[in-house]
Parts: sequence; C-alpha cells; structure tokens
Amino acid sequence: MRRLPRPDGLPAGPPRPGNLPPEMNRFVGRAAELGALRGTLETARLVTVTGAGGVGKSRFAAHVAARTPGHLREDGVWRVDLAAVRDPDLVEYTLVEALGLTDHTTRAPRRVLVDHLAERRLLLIVDGYEHLVDACASLVRDLLRAAPALRVLAVGRRPLALEGEHLFPLAPLTPQDAVELFADRARALLPGFTLDDGQGADVLEVCRRLDCLPLAVELAAGRLRALSPGQLMERLDDRFRLLTGGSRDALPRHQTLRTAIGWSHELCTAQERLLWARLSVFAGQFDLEAAEYICSGEGLPAETVLDALHELLTQSVVIREESRAGVRYRMLDTVRAYGAEWLEQIGDAGRMRRRHRDWYLGLATWCELDWFSPRQSEVAARVDVELPNLRAALEFCLTEPGETHLGQYLASTLWFYWAGCGRLMEGRHWLDRSVELDDPVDGEDPPDYGPSRLKALWVLGYVAVLQGDTVPALAALQECHDEAEHRGDATALAYAVHRTGCLALISDDLPRAERLLRAALASYREIGELNSNVLMGQVELAMAVAFQGDLEQAVALCEEVRQVCEDHGERWTLSYALYVLAYESWHKGDLPRARQLLEECLAIDHEFHDLLGTVLSMELLALVTLAEGDAAEAAVLQGAAGGIWPSVGLPLFGSDHYNEPHRLCETRARATLGDVRFDELARAGERLGHDEAVARALGQGERNRLPATVRPALAKALEKREPAAFPYVNDGEATG
Repeated sequence: MRRLPRPDGLPAGPPRPGNLPPEMNRFVGRAAELGALRGTLETARLVTVTGAGGVGKSRFAAHVAARTPGHLREDGVWRVDLAAVRDPDLVEYTLVEALGLTDHTTRAPRRVLVDHLAERRLLLIVDGYEHLVDACASLVRDLLRAAPALRVLAVGRRPLALEGEHLFPLAPLTPQDAVELFADRARALLPGFTLDDGQGADVLEVCRRLDCLPLAVELAAGRLRALSPGQLMERLDDRFRLLTGGSRDALPRHQTLRTAIGWSHELCTAQERLLWARLSVFAGQFDLEAAEYICSGEGLPAETVLDALHELLTQSVVIREESRAGVRYRMLDTVRAYGAEWLEQIGDAGRMRRRHRDWYLGLATWCELDWFSPRQSEVAARVDVELPNLRAALEFCLTEPGETHLGQYLASTLWFYWAGCGRLMEGRHWLDRSVELDDPVDGEDPPDYGPSRLKALWVLGYVAVLQGDTVPALAALQECHDEAEHRGDATALAYAVHRTGCLALISDDLPRAERLLRAALASYREIGELNSNVLMGQVELAMAVAFQGDLEQAVALCEEVRQVCEDHGERWTLSYALYVLAYESWHKGDLPRARQLLEECLAIDHEFHDLLGTVLSMELLALVTLAEGDAAEAAVLQGAAGGIWPSVGLPLFGSDHYNEPHRLCETRARATLGDVRFDELARAGERLGHDEAVARALGQGERNRLPATVRPALAKALEKREPAAFPYVNDGEATG
C-alpha cells in the first residue's frame, strides 16, 4: 500500500522497488528526448512512446522510468511485457504476475488489479501491446479511472487511442549518437576497437544506411568479428541498391529495419539461420537445454546448437540474461518475428510448436515430481521464469484439434504451482478451459474420462475449494469421484475423496471431514502414493481431530508428517504441520515454542507466496503475542491479517473453528486496549503491505528473532520478492 499517515507512529517500510531489470550495457544518446519524456510524465498520467520496430522504444522508456522523480513512483516502477502474450484473455493475468500479486479468490483479475492499484502511487510500463491493443486499452482505461495516482507509460508501435493519452513519437538516433552506439557495442566485442584509421567515415555511412535505428546498428556492430566497417558498408550498400533499384532513399524506415535484419540473416551460416528460425517458437526467455532439445534435428545436430547460439549472441540476434533460474536467453520481438516468418516459409512451424509443447510437458512432469524434494524452491523459481512458455504450450494444446487431453494433463500437472505458489486465479482459468473444452454438447458423445480429464477435475475441485468456491468445487469433485469409481481409477478416486474431505473441513462438517480424509489416506497407502498432497491430507486430518478436541492425536499425525518432510526435504506441506503443532503449543501455554514454530511456518509460507498459510500463521501469531502480554502488537498483527484476507477469500473460510483464535484474540485485546485504541492499531496493521506485514511479524525485537537457518533466506525473499533457497540437510527422492 501507499505509505499513509499512521496513528500509532509505526515506521513506514521501504518503498517497493518495482521489477525493472538492471541495464546490462551503457545507454547511449537521446539526451534531449530523455528530458522531454521526464517532463511529460510530470504532467500526464498516460504517455505512449511510439515508433518503428528497432527504434529503441523499450530501452528508452525503461531508462527514463528508472530516473523518474520519486514522488511519482513511491510504490515503484513496474513493467509488464506483453510481446510474448498471444491470447487477449491473458493480458490481465500477465499484469497480475508482473506486479507480483497473489490472490486466491474467485475475483476477476481486473478486479484484483483495480483493488491493488487504487491507493498506490506507481509508474506502470506497458510494453509490446500492439497486437493486443483493444484488450490492453480497455484495461489501462479502467486502471487509470480507478487509481488516481497511477501513471502509465505505454510502449508500442501504435497508440492506445484513449482519452488523455499523450503521444511521444521516438525518432531514430542522430548520426552522432548512432556512431557512438556502434563504437560502444563494437568495443564490447573487440576491446581494441577504435574509430581511427579512417574507420569513422565507414561507420557513419553504415549508420546512415541503417537510418540510425539502434537495433539495426547493433546488429551491424555484431558482424565486426568477420567484417571490417568498410566491408560492412560495401555489402550493406550493395544489398540496399539491389532492393531499391539503385535509389538510396527508396526504402521507408520500417523496411530499412527489415532489410537490415534480413541482411544479418543472410550473413549467418545455414545452421545459424535454422536455429534463429526455430528459436522463434519460444515465448520470452529460454535456456540452453530447451534450445538443444527443441531446435536440434535435421540440419542442426544437438551438439552444434551451443556453437550456433554463441554466434547469434555475438551478432546481437539473441540476448543473454540472468534470472533466478540461471542463465537465460531471449530474442527481441522484431528479430523473433522475422525468425517466425522464416519458420513458416520452410514449413516447420507446426513441428516446432509440438516439440516446444512436448518439452514443457516434460518440464512440468519433472517439476511435479521434484516438488516433493529438497528442490521445492528451485522448482518454484523455474516455473516462475518458464510461465510464458508454459502458457504457450497450454494455448497450443487447448486450440489444436485433438490435443485437449494434453492440455488437461499440463494444467493439472501444475497443481503444485497453482496451489503452492499463489497462482490459484490463473490455474483456475486454465483448468476451467481444459475441462469445458471436453464437455459434451447436446447430441454428441460424452467426454473422454481418461486419466488426464480425471486429474484435471480433482485439481479443479482442489483449486475451487481453496478459493472458497464451494458449488463448482463439489461439482468437479463429484464428477471425478463417480467416473473414477466407474472406471476403476483408484488414484483419481482417492484424490476426489481427499479434496471432498478438505471441503467438509473448511465447512465445519468435522465428522464427515475426518471420515473422508481417513478413507483417502488409506487409499493412498494401498496404492503406494506419497507426495505433498498425501502429506497435506494427513495435516488436514490433524486439523479435523484437533478441532474436535483430540490435540494428542493431531500432534502425533503432524509429527509424523514433520519427519517425512524432513526426510524428503519438503517445506511447503511442512509449514502447515508446524501450524498445527504451534496451535497445540499455544493451547498448552508453551509460548516460546509456539512462536518459534509460527516464525518458521510464516517464513516458509512467504517464500512460496502462499497467502492462505501466511494469514493463518499471522492470525495465530497475533494470539501468541497477546498471551505474551503485548496486546497492542497483537492488534497490529490481527489488522495485518485482515488486510491479507481479501486476497485469500472469505475470512477464515467462514468457519467457526478456524475463526476461534481470531475471535479470542480480538475479544481479549479489546478488553485490554479499549475499542478505540484497538481499532486504531488494527487499521494501522491493515495498511501494512504484504511484505511489510510479514517483516513486522518476524522482526519485532530480540524476542521475535528468526531461527538462524531461516533468517538469511527470509531476508533474501523479502528483499528480492522471489522464492528464497532454504538450506537442507537431507536429500529427498521424488515420489509422484
């Protein structure tokens, strides 16, 4: 939230930095335009930087945004790149992801965005939207109306055509700046490069022939290992004269860039051209392993992909970037589009898209298995960076005839990401689509109830349960149960029973919840199923018996889960077991142990962006804090939990049992503080941002210190807003 005045004098947290990546090389030129755009942003709430492809719009806008006065971006600069998005329905989800939002409810993503931005003062860069202009314009209009302190810097080849939009056409570089850019990039490739010995005139002519377009200039500079500036100028001039029939000025600017890209393409070897075309199937970033699998084949053996990729990097066709998942690569959209056209022309696009789909099906399968291991944090980070490619694979499956079952498989295999990493809203989108596509139409055959559809149904039910959307949840789980029973699919049946028991638990039907959960766990043992889901079922059973008064059995169940989690390096389910153990410690009056367990629990939940676990832990931590004698801090923490619940769903599921710690804490804190002071402190806690609330809950004085093994990881997660790597002792084996 925007830092509002606080009645209790709580210190404001540090401003959220946003998500702008650091600049990897020197920004060159455009001094006048930089100042002009900064001035426009001071007075206008919607500014659109337009210009031809390759003119440097994205880099220019990001460079200006990072230097915008602080009072215009108290809540940071946030950038959403829509170049890789093909489905207009995904524009809102992509922005939710870019803003780092987590929402477990059934609210539409646009509602989530409106609510989040309403009181924030930030600068939003919307880049690469021109192929989605209608969907993007509608979203930007609604956000600007709802958020009076929001500023939007749009970047595209065409305007959004909205009221109040200020256009900022970006021209190519001046010849002097273009020469400086060429020399700067040349020195990165050849450290001894200078403009002496008459090379300056040739470089100037190259830049002029390329209309001083930054992308074209950088592509030309990437050829200096093989060609001198003079040779570059001669070859480029020959190509332009051939294309224009001898007229040096016959090409319009956008054709100049296309010609420059085509010329660079022609100068590549056959293998480099083939790799360029095949790499165009990636949406956003990719890694070497994916490139080697997807792009290798006829004409490009796997062992040659690395060398060809290295050459494309040298020539600025491909860009190298660092990410949480390691070294990644990407192509600028203009360059990728050229490769995609080439791929279509050689008739290989369909095969490449299927290979791309196959790779990401395999990646999702591996990640599901590896989720139940010490590598949970790595899996979460990997899926985060691969989300654009996973979306592309899902879209292919759900639009290609005969591929629906693979879309169901992929959407359901990612259950751990949807449920465990705060992506319920998008997961629901894909699961609903995959199941609806296979629904029967009047007069047609019923859907194929194979393993993929059955899994999609129980995962859909699971996600809907977590969202508090009980009617669709029950419908999906009942359908899964009936068909699994009819077809003898013991695995799908066990999961349907399990998740129906979970629904009964949050609905306060504890005897039924206990019966169903025990039945599901017995089935899991019979079929040999062991993973995070199975362990979560045992934790849910512990909650059911604890709420019925049998804390001793609840502790025994959770201690067993704790041991299995430690043996396998599992952290996500462990946090829920720790919650139950903390509940029992509070009940016994062992406050130090309760606090220690909740601190570890809260750190893990924050690591995985699990809002449900976070808010449950914070509610119980408020009660522990009250029992320790600090009613004021308990009120702040309870208010902070209240600020998170709208992103989770119905507070405490509307459950009397889950609500008991909250009710008890509020009643006792009000009795100590009085209603006026309690409400004042609770409102102050509610205004804390998510990260601020977690930091406050875990950082209050010496009595609130984190365990030594957890503290560095949490600090990293809070600083970078990304999954942190927790230290593990035991190796674990993945069990599906």
